Amino acid sequence: MKHLIIFFSAFSLIACQKNKETSLNVKPADTLKIGQDSSKTEISSGNILVENFTFPKEIKECSCYFAKSKSDFEAEKFIYADDVGKTAYMKLDGKRLSMNLLSSSDMEVDEDLNKEIESENYKISVKGKKVKNEEALLFEGTLTIEKSDGASITMPIYGECGC
Repeated sequence: MKHLIIFFSAFSLIACQKNKETSLNVKPADTLKIGQDSSKTEISSGNILVENFTFPKEIKECSCYFAKSKSDFEAEKFIYADDVGKTAYMKLDGKRLSMNLLSSSDMEVDEDLNKEIESENYKISVKGKKVKNEEALLFEGTLTIEKSDGASITMPIYGECGC
């Protein structure tokens, strides 16, 4: 009888150790997914990488600036900014870019926001609607980026235009 108890105790101990090893092998993979820092690499689709950047020093007065969500906007994690005149700024594919604004709607007149931006490698379209019940010119909409190699991405944006 003693031998049977010792045998089952040893068997249970070995079985528990194998379960621990199995669960340890699973945890690192889960941790890697959860621990990824979204502030370094915001959105990647195909061949277009869109990253956060600090507000451009070149913009002195009136501007439009957007993040991918309201919470990112409040945390100042911007993915787009422009001087409401001629230049737009983004960080795409690891490079901070200054691009020409081709057209921009008059946000004081209409509830809609439309901007067209172009550079050597990218065409960007910003479309939005004014957020109701807000004093500031806050907008929600989409930002579409088309790369010269055919890659494209559309993402939600939230931001503000004003002086």
